Amino acid sequence: MPIVPARHPWRWAAGVVAVVVLAQFAHGLATNPGWDWPTFRAFFSTTTILRSVWITLQLTFYGTALGFLLGAGVAALRLSRSPILQTIGWAYIWAFRSIPLIVQLVFWFNLSYLYKRLGVGIPFGPTVWSFDTIGVLGAMGAAVLGLALHQAAYAAEIIRGGIIAVDGGQLEAASALGIPRFRQAWRIVLPQAMRGILPAAANEVISLFKGTSIVYVMAIGELFYQVQVIYGRTGRVVPLLMVATVWYILLTTLLSIGQYYVERYFARGAQRTPPPTPLQRARGFVRNIQATRRTPPAGRTAPSIGGRS
Repeated sequence: MPIVPARHPWRWAAGVVAVVVLAQFAHGLATNPGWDWPTFRAFFSTTTILRSVWITLQLTFYGTALGFLLGAGVAALRLSRSPILQTIGWAYIWAFRSIPLIVQLVFWFNLSYLYKRLGVGIPFGPTVWSFDTIGVLGAMGAAVLGLALHQAAYAAEIIRGGIIAVDGGQLEAASALGIPRFRQAWRIVLPQAMRGILPAAANEVISLFKGTSIVYVMAIGELFYQVQVIYGRTGRVVPLLMVATVWYILLTTLLSIGQYYVERYFARGAQRTPPPTPLQRARGFVRNIQATRRTPPAGRTAPSIGGRS
């Protein structure tokens, strides 16, 4: 009896509808004059926009690096056996997750108003050394500090979640073998925890990258702020917003590609034969086409040496 594959007409119908909707959307983007693509092309790669993209990348890099470094310390406090350290770590996360980021940025930007001088000395006693806070923390420094402290609260929970997801038997076996505690954490726990940390951590980095637009309240010339300045001067709101949108999409795509390869690297212990990357699949597809072209058609044999078949 012949085997007849199952048919899925509704699946094909849904696919056709989705393709038609996407085609209509793309046609509207290309033909609707309201998008004003000439203005988009005129401003997309100007010096002002490129400089603002660089500032956005700087905010993202410093906020991510400092945030996850501090978050690792806060996660260590949460995982400590000391109730005092656990409480300090929990209080930090509670405070910085409760206060909106824009409020934190405004506080740090006005640090010199809240505290005229800061110093080091004996607690509740005389001050040994102090300095004026005016001019110490500029707009860029306040933005990086606010983003890093805010990011650390979320990074701490991401790191803690990845560590507690590792089976406790791993540490028991390592202790039974006499492996030092630092090496247990670095060579056994961390590589396994990274598989759980990376997806959520990458999501936070992308969220921070887009969230840097909130520093416009501090008049920092990042991407969204410069776009606002330009369309406030020219009145071309939609094409300038599309400039920011396309830049955010391009850079988020690059971050997602980096996330894919980093996750693939740390998945080596869990997957003996990881699936091929998109580049490897493309190369395999090209090789298959080349092999098909070199293969003689059915019914014909390649001529042998001397002209004999």
